[in-house]
Amino acid sequence: MNHLRTIIAEFYLDLKAQKLRAFLTLFGIVWGTVAIVVLIAFGVGFKKQTSANMHGIGESIAIVWPGKTTKPWEGFGIGRGMSFVEEDALLISAQVRSVKAISPEFGRRVPTRVGENILTPLVSGVYPVYSGMRNIIPEQGGRFINDMDMKHRRRVVMIGDKVKEFLFGEGDPIGQYIAIGDIPFQVIGVMQKKTQPSSYNSRDQDRVFIPATTYSSIYGGVYINNIIYQVYDPMESEIAEEEVRAVLAKKYKFDPTDNDAVWIWDTAEFDRFSFYFFLGLNVFLGLIGSFTLGVAGIGVANIMYIVVQERIKEIGVKRAVGAKKSNILFQFFMETFFIVGIGSFIGFVIAVALVGVLQLLPIKEFVGTPEISGEVVIATVSILSLIGLLAGLMPARKAANLNVVDCLRT
Repeated sequence: MNHLRTIIAEFYLDLKAQKLRAFLTLFGIVWGTVAIVVLIAFGVGFKKQTSANMHGIGESIAIVWPGKTTKPWEGFGIGRGMSFVEEDALLISAQVRSVKAISPEFGRRVPTRVGENILTPLVSGVYPVYSGMRNIIPEQGGRFINDMDMKHRRRVVMIGDKVKEFLFGEGDPIGQYIAIGDIPFQVIGVMQKKTQPSSYNSRDQDRVFIPATTYSSIYGGVYINNIIYQVYDPMESEIAEEEVRAVLAKKYKFDPTDNDAVWIWDTAEFDRFSFYFFLGLNVFLGLIGSFTLGVAGIGVANIMYIVVQERIKEIGVKRAVGAKKSNILFQFFMETFFIVGIGSFIGFVIAVALVGVLQLLPIKEFVGTPEISGEVVIATVSILSLIGLLAGLMPARKAANLNVVDCLRT
């Protein structure tokens, strides 16, 4: 402990004696720390915003549409049109273990009105699990379709936020009635506003959702528009896609490799692409910041070489009175870490303040909001530790290996 206090005292005296040199050395570390923290924070924010935008349509989901055969199979020719029924969703759920949730989807456009306000949204008949799969979250005070609505074929509806604005304006629609065609439906929920750059058929904000059983009883539809399913692990979505197509191929007698017979849009493909893309982006941004810190580290190493030259006589005296090589090595190594530690602390404080200011700018929709996360801190500390190790090792070893007689003679 006393040895450490002595090192700190000598370090302080050296900084005090060489103010300009100390300032320039610390400035390099401060600037490098700010650069790496802000760059990685931007990378994390951009990743989260891109993920949120893409997941507006749903989390690791796939949408399955019927198509037409393009390959002959077991005596059947090409050009046969496929049509799905509600039971197909239950069949897939039973036979494909990687499927976490699934819902058939009915749909048609029906005039919908409240008083004199009328529009023609897409009316979707779905299961309760549809909400979680598609990130259709009700605003406070409302809810999505539940199992009792399905069982009793209730005439209830959850409406998109744009539909609510058009039909009700600023009023509260919960508990009110809207006419879908000529049939009254009670509004049980309004969808929270969300970012949804991709969609199919219609944006969710412009849709209304009713129980699938209610849809069937009113419109008498046998065939569904499509099937939506969600997998447990997005990395296994390709395998799930093959299994889903194989299940449907067995039932409808078509070649399992005929992708045109059943079209599947696997949104998890973007998750896989996003993982590797942003991994590469954050590594790239980290490298840019690391180069800046690396230059600062070279400056620290050069300064420590100068310090060693200036204190050769002091090193000789310490060695002559019994100091070991390890004591000298530890002293200069710790002084290097003090410089890196102080500079990085100041830089981190500045970077946090800068990120806080940048979060106030209206840039979220474009590049996301920079964020100081755990991975930013871990990456920064790891790089700073490596810089400190490399910058301090060589000067400290040189100081420890100096010849005592030569030091005293100097």
